[in-house]
Amino acid sequence: ILNYDIMARFRRRTCIILLLFILFICSIMMALKTLRPDRAGFGDPFGLGLLPELQQRTVLLDNKQNSLNRIQGDTATRVSNLHGIAVNTMKASMPPVNKLEEELSSPNYNFHIFYYSWFGNPQFDGKYIHWNHPLLPHWDPKIANNYPKGRHNPPEDIGSNFYPELGSYSSKDPSVIEAHMKQMRSASTGVIVLSWYPPGMADENGEPTDDLVPVILDYAHKYNLKVTFHIEPYKDRDDRSMYHNVKYIIDKYGGHPAFYRHKTSTGRFLPMFYVYDSYVTIPEIWANLLTVSGSQTIRNTPYDALFIALLVEERHKHDIHRSGFDGMYTYFATNGFSYGSSHHNWASLKAFCDSNNLMFIPSVGPGYIDTSIRPWNNHNTRNRVNGKYYETAFSAALLVRPEIISITSFNEWHEGTQIEKAIPKRTGQVVYLDYKPHKPNVYLELTQKWSEKYRKEQEQWLM
Repeated sequence: ILNYDIMARFRRRTCIILLLFILFICSIMMALKTLRPDRAGFGDPFGLGLLPELQQRTVLLDNKQNSLNRIQGDTATRVSNLHGIAVNTMKASMPPVNKLEEELSSPNYNFHIFYYSWFGNPQFDGKYIHWNHPLLPHWDPKIANNYPKGRHNPPEDIGSNFYPELGSYSSKDPSVIEAHMKQMRSASTGVIVLSWYPPGMADENGEPTDDLVPVILDYAHKYNLKVTFHIEPYKDRDDRSMYHNVKYIIDKYGGHPAFYRHKTSTGRFLPMFYVYDSYVTIPEIWANLLTVSGSQTIRNTPYDALFIALLVEERHKHDIHRSGFDGMYTYFATNGFSYGSSHHNWASLKAFCDSNNLMFIPSVGPGYIDTSIRPWNNHNTRNRVNGKYYETAFSAALLVRPEIISITSFNEWHEGTQIEKAIPKRTGQVVYLDYKPHKPNVYLELTQKWSEKYRKEQEQWLM
């Protein structure tokens, strides 16, 4: 009996020692695991980069860096010549070109992305611009009465269903412009389609932005990006004013190394202009500008270019052809919203373009929601489905083998089509949407993924 008790105590002591040893090994392994880098890439099997606490840490680090950039730029912004400021900032902070090229994905000049430089805040503009967007009433007064009125009150309450990682920024802030260029380059896009109004003109909620174009061109060049122009429907836009404005753009910006020129099938390198809401002007007026026999023709002049019209309804394809445009794009990120934005119509539109020597440029987007400024427009909302909606759009675009794909958008925050970094945010009565469970840069990474896929498939198309 004594021997049995001794053996039992020995076994218990051995089990306890073994258990303590196992716990010690486990604690060592857990400690080592916490040293794993928190910037796990998209699709990382462990998903550490998707955890909220690590995501917040990344945001805080980036915000600290942005704050440092803004502090460095404060003195410079007091100088009246903004272009000079940007150039000086670039010269002071620009890392070697080779280092940038090593760190970032190569640009894809067949991926064009719509970009808006109309945002402002008190620090750089003396007031908020566009972040304080008004709530737009429904055209039917009976419906309009059921929805709130007024305008947004930044910085906590902005005209968007999402909240940018950079906050309610100013498009004039050099550190913001640089951050945007870096994001677009990291997404492997190549051409910025810059929303543009003639000098002294702007949309009804904004301020003139043409003075900012030289700064954007300079920063785009730093990141080896190109810039083309998205000509908005300014007041009295017709054949005569378009001729003068195209001439103005080419004369003033055409010599910049970041100014985009597209190589045509005949080997010519021509500027390209996207023309928003082109359908509001009748084909006869456009033909004056865009056909060889037109009274205001721009063809075969030093200002000849490729002009891309917006297609909304199916009948517009015939008007576009008759007008003398060189191609069409679909812009809207809402599948099913218009004939042009409906993915299932892209094959027939591409066939029409091919048979009429036109370019077809489908526009893909990550989703759509504009209820922050059109609270009655729920039926046009398209959920992002954690990136699946975006990938479906890219897949549909690649099926028609387009020469160019356009992306709506980098930062149209009002309509929720942005791929710019967004963060979770909750204020008072507002809970903003976000990209969870993914990181703030998930749509940049998805764009880069599809840019590479497009490149590989395009090589096969050309074989």
